[in-house]
Amino acid sequence: MSELPAGYRRIAEDRVRENVGLSYEELAVGLVIEHRPGRTVTETDNLLGTVLSGNVAPIHTDAHFSAVTEWGRIIVCGVVTLNLVGGMTVRSTSGLTVANLALDDARFEAPVFVGDTLYAETEVLARRLSGSRPGNGIVTCRVRGHNQAGTRVLTFTRTFLVPTDPEFVRAATNY
Repeated sequence: MSELPAGYRRIAEDRVRENVGLSYEELAVGLVIEHRPGRTVTETDNLLGTVLSGNVAPIHTDAHFSAVTEWGRIIVCGVVTLNLVGGMTVRSTSGLTVANLALDDARFEAPVFVGDTLYAETEVLARRLSGSRPGNGIVTCRVRGHNQAGTRVLTFTRTFLVPTDPEFVRAATNY
């Protein structure tokens, strides 16, 4: 095998490993990442999310109640949507994260229903070296989630700490 597939690195002859997490250098300001695969929201996702969060508002849990609202059906809990969309971004943006620092400006822009398929994209807004954590950089991204029809359902800003030497981390952790 002479050429490596994109997104992999050679760890031995005839053996490659997937890369998890873009490096600090690769997370350049202005970069937009379209995350795949999408994720179809299930009733179980919504039920587990509402139970874990303690949010048992009837709009999220009671089909009879929800049927008489303007939506005509249960709306997926916003925290579930936030977790699904945010989770889709981790593999590439912050797979090697040292710490999450902030989640700001979350906006739920359209309802999400069971059966909707969500997609995420991330735009790198800023990055700088950490003054207090040598060997780490601080990256701020704007995340947008949309459904299968292209309707934006969620936006938020996320700031996290990443190592500036991903190869050291990958070697030390077997990633």
